[in-house]
Amino acid sequence: MPKPAYQRNSLVLRKGPNQGKKTLVRELQRDLRALGYLRKGIDGQFGSGTERALKALQHDLLHNHGNSTRNDGDAPIAMGDFNHGRVTNISGECDNQTAGCIGDLLACEDFPKIPSVENPREENRQIVEKMAAMKSKTVPIPFLMAILKQESNLQHYNVPRGNDEDTFVVVGLDTNASEKHIITSRGYGSGQYTLFHHPATPKEQQDFIVDWKKNLKHAIKELRYKFDHFVNGKTGSTRADDRQVEFGKGPLRLCKYGEDDPRYLRDCQQCAVDVGSRDIKDGVTKLHGGTSHVFKPTQYYKSANYSGIPVRKNFECDWPYAIRRYNGSGINSYHYQARILRNLIRLK
Repeated sequence: MPKPAYQRNSLVLRKGPNQGKKTLVRELQRDLRALGYLRKGIDGQFGSGTERALKALQHDLLHNHGNSTRNDGDAPIAMGDFNHGRVTNISGECDNQTAGCIGDLLACEDFPKIPSVENPREENRQIVEKMAAMKSKTVPIPFLMAILKQESNLQHYNVPRGNDEDTFVVVGLDTNASEKHIITSRGYGSGQYTLFHHPATPKEQQDFIVDWKKNLKHAIKELRYKFDHFVNGKTGSTRADDRQVEFGKGPLRLCKYGEDDPRYLRDCQQCAVDVGSRDIKDGVTKLHGGTSHVFKPTQYYKSANYSGIPVRKNFECDWPYAIRRYNGSGINSYHYQARILRNLIRLK
């Protein structure tokens, strides 16, 4: 594999205009995207996103030895093994040494690359169409689609706009470390299935990065797990407090319809209409009736005002509580719940 065009002794690409070098910046962005360091954007503009991606790559070349930041196993190869002493600091600039590391990573067959497609809009359209037609006895697909609308905008592949050329699989980058260029996890595709090691194993690459159906199966499994174990649990960390206040400790409710009814786990949007709606106001609306805590902005949700949100306590099932626990707990999960319920009622 030839070395990257931007790998030159005297060339340094850095944040700024980069006059006459847009083609090189595009190639750099494309490579950073394929390696899983750039969230999105192949436009030839070297902005904060490209700089942060380079910092993340340089950090891993210095510190990533293949270990997981959680408990999902180690990466198949160690990023640090590709450095060979070339990168010595985290600059956010692409010089000859950093470019050499990128070239070696691209040439490595054991490093799974993020895939792209020629027509992402059509691919996504077909995926959403097939997803909406799916039948499941495990989870309600409309609730799942409302979640994925929040997670990935129901896109498995990025749809570029304007001068952008990014048609790679959607990747969400979590940067919960003190230094915001450090990537702690990545969510892949329409279901945003998350890995806490990088890169993915070849099996993971095939199971939910390339194959959207398998990606979706992981999301189904996760939602059902949250329903079974994080709504009516025995401890505070596994209970949904809003459910306990609004319904009590009764048995979990899968659906108001029986399994032999065609509306079973399917007619969720109509249920969302039937339960009525409420407005949520910043600093006024309580998270639930058993607490004094109210909705307020957070670092993840800049606004705490929502209008026309289906009333969760009026649902005759426990999925409104499960979707909140899909995203953890605390005030952010209540923002998340409101947005998912709003997505549900707006599904086409």
